[in-house]
Amino acid sequence: MSTHDEPAPRGRVQIDHDTVERDLMKLVLTIVELLRQLMERQALRRFDTGDLTEDQEERVGLTLMLLEDRMAELRDRYDLAPEDLNIDLGPLGPLLPR
Repeated sequence: MSTHDEPAPRGRVQIDHDTVERDLMKLVLTIVELLRQLMERQALRRFDTGDLTEDQEERVGLTLMLLEDRMAELRDRYDLAPEDLNIDLGPLGPLLPR
């Protein structure tokens, strides 16, 4: 059985559980943040065109605020800043708007 101090056997990657969990959470939160921003932009378009009733506007606004709060809680839990979720796509630039 391998420990963290021993080198990994040939062909195996040694993985730190804490790093894997944080990196996985970073990826998941990046995807959720991208979707949240897209939903927010769509909601703003619908607000501007008058497609929503006042009650629907209130529910959408509240839902987006709650999602943003939950995202902040999860970022704090995994010691991630909002800018940590913005993946650099090289020549294409950042994934999320700055």
